[in-house]
Amino acid sequence: MKFVAVSSCPTGIAHTYMAAEALEQAGRAAGHEVVVETQGSAGSQPLDPAVIAAADGVIYAADLEVQGRDRFAGKPFVDVGVKKAVHDAPGVIAAAVAAVEAAPPAGSSPAPAVATAAPATRQVGTGTRIRQYLMTGVSYMIPFVAAGGILIALGFMLASVAWAENGAIEVTGVDAAVLWTAFEWGNLQHWAVLLFQTGALAFGFLVPALSAYIAYAIADRPGIAPGFVGGSIAGLVGAGFLGGIATGFLAGFVALWLARRSVPKGVRGVMPVVVIPLVATLVVGFATFLVIGPPMRAINDGLTAWLNGLSGGALIPLGILLGLMMCFDLGGPVNKVAYVFATTGLINAAGDIGSTEARIMAAVMAAGMVPPLAIALATTLRPRIFTEAERESGKSAWLLGASFISEGAIPFAAADPIRMLPSFMLGGAVTGGLTMAVGSGLVAPHGGIWVTPLISLPLLFLLALAVGTVVSAFAVLVAKNIGRNPQEAVLDDAESLAALSGAR
Repeated sequence: MKFVAVSSCPTGIAHTYMAAEALEQAGRAAGHEVVVETQGSAGSQPLDPAVIAAADGVIYAADLEVQGRDRFAGKPFVDVGVKKAVHDAPGVIAAAVAAVEAAPPAGSSPAPAVATAAPATRQVGTGTRIRQYLMTGVSYMIPFVAAGGILIALGFMLASVAWAENGAIEVTGVDAAVLWTAFEWGNLQHWAVLLFQTGALAFGFLVPALSAYIAYAIADRPGIAPGFVGGSIAGLVGAGFLGGIATGFLAGFVALWLARRSVPKGVRGVMPVVVIPLVATLVVGFATFLVIGPPMRAINDGLTAWLNGLSGGALIPLGILLGLMMCFDLGGPVNKVAYVFATTGLINAAGDIGSTEARIMAAVMAAGMVPPLAIALATTLRPRIFTEAERESGKSAWLLGASFISEGAIPFAAADPIRMLPSFMLGGAVTGGLTMAVGSGLVAPHGGIWVTPLISLPLLFLLALAVGTVVSAFAVLVAKNIGRNPQEAVLDDAESLAALSGAR
């Protein structure tokens, strides 16, 4: 059979492409052809209409709303979610085959194809929908965070050279309007301001982008304008990212309600470009200024005050908690809550690498690097207890972990979550707590070891990372041996020793 598929995950980074590869490999193994359209963060290359027309069925491995779903109308389908495709691609292929075989022949008029595919289709509840909307906003927000945050950090780093110890203060006080009229190519201070101002503008879209794309997930394009306006007002009144989340949902549902109104034919053409943005923006703007803004600002100010009040030993439990969260689901919602908490706090850090917010960011990034690095170390120390595919994944996990891509450990967690996830969380908790204890700070929101020059006390940061990685790797090895056949373990140890002796 021939299948077309669409894969997408909330961040559009790892699961999207892993699901695509898994489906293609499982299809080939079963004798079927699977062509996947990945709707990820790198953009999407739409499937050729001829390929869609020739397909027997459709596979939706998506946790977000599928773009252009109407292209597949009339074909039997299965809707399983991205994680199911990663974990059990052969099962998904089998379900798709069953859906095609159960569908009525083309041209006949029994029950529609949707009904025949229903047994293999997810039942998406309200809670899941809300999570999808929220994670869509987060996925579109992350590029602004990464680009803007790293540019700001580079600006501060260059400013520390151009102005010595007062660089972080000086660079924020330069009038950008004056700079652009008298820019000097050889002036380090001007370059520092250029980097800082560009990054600050990009970072300033954090809350508006979060709000706009939550609204987009709910109402499609009509939700973008009121979402952006609501998010901008949330930032203006100090409501922070919590206010951006609230305005995103409000803008989305107001725009969706307006889009579903029955209006005269003459008005229908201007609804999406004039009426819906106008009315929804008006409602969201007023509501944010008068209703949403004040309580959200109070919550945001209270959270900031609490963080500023933490000191010394009080930060270590927070680091442990954030480390556990970062390793709990490897890029999933819990991981993203910890990450967004850290990145949005950088706004209040104002370039102070010794601030509580900067220390939180350092702990979050260090803990997020542990799972792939730990699995890479474990596959290096005891390769015999891993499959050939796992050993190959372990090699690439070195680079993924060093680059702060927690998803590099997903193949191992998917195959054995009961053993792997607690092992990762143990190492993440150790690294998070140690990073807080040693006092390392970071004002860049991403980058892994490649932004080491932007980390305060970098050697202690790397030491905390190394300790957590070793703890997690040994936990993985111990967990992998639980329940194994003793004779198999002895044989593996003997073969490993022989291989090591031969290498020497």
